[in-house]
Amino acid sequence: MMKNLAILSPNENAYSETFIQAHKLIPFNIKYYFGGLIPTKLENDGHLQKNHLLKLYYRLKYKINKRLSPTELALRHSLKKNNIDVVLAEFGVTAAESLNTIMCLKKPLIVHFHGADASEKSILRKYEIKYKEIFSYAHTIVVVSKAMEETLLNMGCPRHKVLLNTYGPNPTFFNIIPNYNSKQFISVGRFVDKKAPYATIKAFKSVIKQYPDAILLMIGDGPLLNTCKNLAKIWGIEQNIMFKGVQTPEEIRALLSNSLAFVQHSIVAENGDSEGTPVGILEAQAAGLPVVSTKHAGIPDVVIHEKTGLLCEELDVNMMALNMLKLIKSPELCKVYGDYARVNIKEYFSLEKHLGLLEKVILDAHELNLSKTKN
Repeated sequence: MMKNLAILSPNENAYSETFIQAHKLIPFNIKYYFGGLIPTKLENDGHLQKNHLLKLYYRLKYKINKRLSPTELALRHSLKKNNIDVVLAEFGVTAAESLNTIMCLKKPLIVHFHGADASEKSILRKYEIKYKEIFSYAHTIVVVSKAMEETLLNMGCPRHKVLLNTYGPNPTFFNIIPNYNSKQFISVGRFVDKKAPYATIKAFKSVIKQYPDAILLMIGDGPLLNTCKNLAKIWGIEQNIMFKGVQTPEEIRALLSNSLAFVQHSIVAENGDSEGTPVGILEAQAAGLPVVSTKHAGIPDVVIHEKTGLLCEELDVNMMALNMLKLIKSPELCKVYGDYARVNIKEYFSLEKHLGLLEKVILDAHELNLSKTKN
């Protein structure tokens, strides 16, 4: 009999969270809840508190018994109504805020950490106690990098509960045949502190000195976008940098096919925010592109230095520039790195493997819960 899985996520379909949408492919009867850290909506069904009478009912119930808030009561009612067997919480903060509801129903919980929820200083301070409760209650804690695993272990998560399960790229990226003869670099990601797009631009500025016809495509949106556009103008290199905004997966695949290498200068932001393992880097390697990036978070887990790409220390823009120059000077080396990158990702970091491991722990959690119920 097919199991009923609830996925809890803050967002319905954020363009930068393709890894969460991929979880809908797990072969269960899935109910996708979203709309806040304690989800308030159910996909294809709308608000959990659909009308004024329901809102009034949950408020009155809360006044009588303050154990669960109206939002928590609405979520509990929906999970119970849909006969949910296991809950998969996307992000530690979602699990933390929804934990009371899940525990009230005594449902097995899988918590999938992703990035800022396991690195940003303010989040770790705010949820320090709640995270310990999660570690105690949850069946499995999923992490996407060795660095993230170490962080949560240091916070008290039992080692036997941790599953290191790096994301996998959409299989369509394996079909791309890159044009290594172009002088075009590509970057895909949000314009935020931890991706330091300004550092990529600074490194590329040095590349242009030797290759005036080199191009950098920057795909994405975010708070640092205008700053980066202004930097390009100040340095007089705006003709060499194309800011493409948010692009569809199909458009990104087309742009990757005409590029030489993928570039991203990830760093630990001042507030502690760090990457998990960037999906864009996995997709680029699946497409057969070498990666120029930093020794940050999960990036060294998936990029093999001098085999599938070139890595430097965070904020070492001079070395990043040298790495970019090394590739633009040698299309043959790009192909060698790119071919090996594609093989490495397909063998060790496929989406099929990622989803398969999630499916296994969900089934294990369900079976363990059934055995406890019988006893």
